[in-house]
Amino acid sequence: MTRIVIFAKAPVPGRTKTRLIPALGAEGAAALARTMLADTVREAAAAETGPVELCACPPPDHVDWQGHLPDGRVELTAQGEGDLGARMARAVERVIAAEGPILLIGTDCPGLDRHGLVEAGRQLGKHDVVLYPTLDGGYVLIGLKRFDPSLFEGIAWGGATVTADTIQRIEALGWSLWRGATLRDIDEPADLEAVGLKR
Repeated sequence: MTRIVIFAKAPVPGRTKTRLIPALGAEGAAALARTMLADTVREAAAAETGPVELCACPPPDHVDWQGHLPDGRVELTAQGEGDLGARMARAVERVIAAEGPILLIGTDCPGLDRHGLVEAGRQLGKHDVVLYPTLDGGYVLIGLKRFDPSLFEGIAWGGATVTADTIQRIEALGWSLWRGATLRDIDEPADLEAVGLKR
């Protein structure tokens, strides 16, 4: 069994998907974030690789999440403090120590569906690390069955070299890697047009 951990921010207008606000407005950007979160949870559950967890920022009991949390099929945890790398590392280390393999994903990629998650889980059975890179140089999924902090420390999160830097570190560890298809995150107004969403 492989746990899917979904990293998500509360879909609050003005504080989520801010780069889409010029195209959609604050309410529209937040509404899209809510839709993508719901879609991600649905696809993760449908993959049936193992438990599904929503790792939330701020914590799931915060008022920002009121009315936005998925139903009881999903376990709820908090990301905690620190930069994105520190929060991801903490989640990965926790899951691997307690259970075993993990697929860590975001909520911004409509192209990552249940079939892609199933394939990632299957490939993780053969490799130490699996990745779905994104067109902007990041990744939308990292799967691991062992932990090393170097994969999360000193990475320029949000930059164009996240995947390249991560792969370099995987190679330095001597770990095997499976790299899936390159997908598109929805971060910028141009991404909306590329995936057929109205601006």
